[in-house]
Amino acid sequence: GSEESEDTVECGAAFLFDVFKSVDSVGKREATQLRSTFGPYPATAATKVCQTVRKIVGWMPESALAELTSEREEGDGAASSEEFGHSIKFVTPEFASDDEEDLSSEEDNDTEKETTRDFDLRYSGNAARSNSSNAALAEAKTAGRYSGFDSAWLKAKVNEYFENNETALNLGIDELTSTIFEILSSQRRDDELQNELFDLLGFDCFELIQQLLENRTNIIKSHTVETTRAIIQQIPKRKPENERPTYGCQVTVQSAEEKFISKQIRKEEKRSKKDRKFTSEEEEIAGVLNLTPEELRATREATLRAAASAPLFSGRSSGYVRQERYPFVFDKLSEAQQSSAYVSGTKLVLPENCTHKDDKMYEEVSIPPSDPAPIEIGEARVAISSLDEIAQLAFKNTESLNRIQSIVFNSAYKTNENLLICAPTGAGKTNIAMLAILHEIKQHISQGVIKKDEFKIVYVAPMKALAAEMVRNFGGRLAPLGITVKELTGDMSLTKQEILKTQMLVTTPEKWDVVTRKSTGDVALAQLVRLLIIDEVHLLHDDRGPVIETLVARTKRQVESSQSMIRIVGLSATLPNYLDVATFLNVNPYTGLFFFDGRFRPVPLEQTFIGIKTVNKMNQLRDFNTVCYDKVLKQVRAGHQVMVFVHARNETVRTAFNLIEQAKNKGDMSHFVVEQSRGFGDAQRAMSKSRNKQMREMFPDGFGIHHAGMLRQDRNLVEKYFLEGYIKVLVCTATLAWGVNLPAHAVIIKGTQIYDAKRGAFVDLGILDVMQIFGRAGRPQFDKFGHGTIITTHDKLSHYLSLMTRQNPIESQFINSLTDNLNAE
Repeated sequence: GSEESEDTVECGAAFLFDVFKSVDSVGKREATQLRSTFGPYPATAATKVCQTVRKIVGWMPESALAELTSEREEGDGAASSEEFGHSIKFVTPEFASDDEEDLSSEEDNDTEKETTRDFDLRYSGNAARSNSSNAALAEAKTAGRYSGFDSAWLKAKVNEYFENNETALNLGIDELTSTIFEILSSQRRDDELQNELFDLLGFDCFELIQQLLENRTNIIKSHTVETTRAIIQQIPKRKPENERPTYGCQVTVQSAEEKFISKQIRKEEKRSKKDRKFTSEEEEIAGVLNLTPEELRATREATLRAAASAPLFSGRSSGYVRQERYPFVFDKLSEAQQSSAYVSGTKLVLPENCTHKDDKMYEEVSIPPSDPAPIEIGEARVAISSLDEIAQLAFKNTESLNRIQSIVFNSAYKTNENLLICAPTGAGKTNIAMLAILHEIKQHISQGVIKKDEFKIVYVAPMKALAAEMVRNFGGRLAPLGITVKELTGDMSLTKQEILKTQMLVTTPEKWDVVTRKSTGDVALAQLVRLLIIDEVHLLHDDRGPVIETLVARTKRQVESSQSMIRIVGLSATLPNYLDVATFLNVNPYTGLFFFDGRFRPVPLEQTFIGIKTVNKMNQLRDFNTVCYDKVLKQVRAGHQVMVFVHARNETVRTAFNLIEQAKNKGDMSHFVVEQSRGFGDAQRAMSKSRNKQMREMFPDGFGIHHAGMLRQDRNLVEKYFLEGYIKVLVCTATLAWGVNLPAHAVIIKGTQIYDAKRGAFVDLGILDVMQIFGRAGRPQFDKFGHGTIITTHDKLSHYLSLMTRQNPIESQFINSLTDNLNAE
């Protein structure tokens, strides 16, 4: 051990003396202790050490040896039951350095106390600490704060070990004291708290931790009494009752819980007035808390009064927080009183007047049509005749703008503000886009001539079919102004020369994303863009959302880098978090945010959501057909036409024949057959010439089919006779909702599973398709309201219900394609 330090040698000597002082030879117990401390050792060395210790013991006085032996036996006895610190995991054993040094001074019999202290493995600094502790306790007693193991005692003890407020975790003395009390107040056993206290205070505070655990019960009891007395002192003294008569008493409306608390208060008051006697239970509780029965009763009354004045619900604040109101946001849902309902296990907030039906086969939620919007909103219609010549050319066959367009007119046509227009399907958002286009064109007129090479307008449509529709619409209306509108999609590519000659491009998000990418895109084209119109912004929540986010981010970056003005106009269906989307599009909510709820729909819409409960596929298909037939029959009996939307071409034929079969079996065929007339006879003759066998067979029964796989002439016949009323039930695919404006009083979506060829699996029908199909419900000229029904599986019911009632906020999906976009940039 010559290479070891003096302290290590002394500690080892003290340990060896403790092991061999009461034995004559090296036994199994001693060998185990040596091996656990020093590791492998030669047997001869252990024998020599044992003999040396025996010599030292022979030299020592019997009194000193007896004292050491008795002290060790006491320690061994305590350890045999449950030694303090038995569950602590020491990483490195640390021994005091003063043990051997004090052991050598056994001749000084007058310092017995010091010798005893040194064999307890205590640090020599404890004497100074005890002096400071005694001073702190004396100061607490003088101030009248010290009584047993209270907070003053605990603080003084902590102050003894941490001078100058320097603790291991940089906590103040007060914070450390409160943390220690929280640990002691827990429900865990003492041995479980040892490690936590050692982590908090460190191994230097071994004695402090031992005192804390030994006096744990007294510390908690003293602290409880202190807290209770502090609460009692804060209770305001009650004024004498009936001091003066009360005039103009206030009527208070109370909930059941508040009434119960008031009743308890009155009971306590009556009990205290009746006689000041206390029950044995109250006296027992008061004795445990070191309180008088009067103090205990006063505390209980104060707690009841505090509960009576507290808010009934934990989340309810005492004051009313006024919501920010924006001038062009007409959102009845956020203002109206709402009720919560559980639909297929999911909590949803639905209008109060909705109906909920739950039976063995399906669960149904019906939302009635909304009330019409207040007449005063948008009352002053903008007449086309009052506009300038350019606007009159674009709105040639229109007398005036509708309510929504009139409200948006000033922001769209007279400013450069970014816009977000949230309105129901069919509310006229296309004309709002036209107003923004005309405003942009007017800015590039010089001496009566439009400078066509100075600007480009980009209209981003969600689908190629809609892009073609918009080209026809805008192209025809802007032709008198000499503005060229072209389609730029995956199907229609343009040469650079054609792009130069075009002022307005109608494109899809994916195509415009490719065009504006730096590596492959046309930088010159992107720099000429002055107006970007994004249709169906609520697609941000869909799989294609990241593409739209990329377009907006790229446009905003271009504005910042080039310091040029590019106006962004977002058109969308109703969104729940329209403020978030407005912020994303850099829209000022006070001037550019326009939100119109379902009240502004041209024809109010009644919505029914049905969830089929059966899980078995065959039974599920049967229930789908049964429920679909019941809903179709209900509408036909009321004299309405119905469109049933399915998601496969061959499914149109199967569903139509299934409905016919059910009608014949149940004897309801008379409701579907059209009355004979001259026009119906002509229609039958025209249908008989069709090459579509199924269409010829079902037409006499009042049924028809429509999908993209049919001949154009057959589709035209079906559309014509449905409009004339000779077809009562039309089974079709979603292409009819997108491509042709063919409204019906009621639409039914049968099933929400659609096959995605790219993924090779069935996926849920998108919310955009559902909104477009529901937009076909209600004929503006004939119906007071339309009816939309969606039949889905029970597990998807809450999903579509939340989407269609604006419960599901639009969230960014950009993170899913972050790597692709980083590579693209």
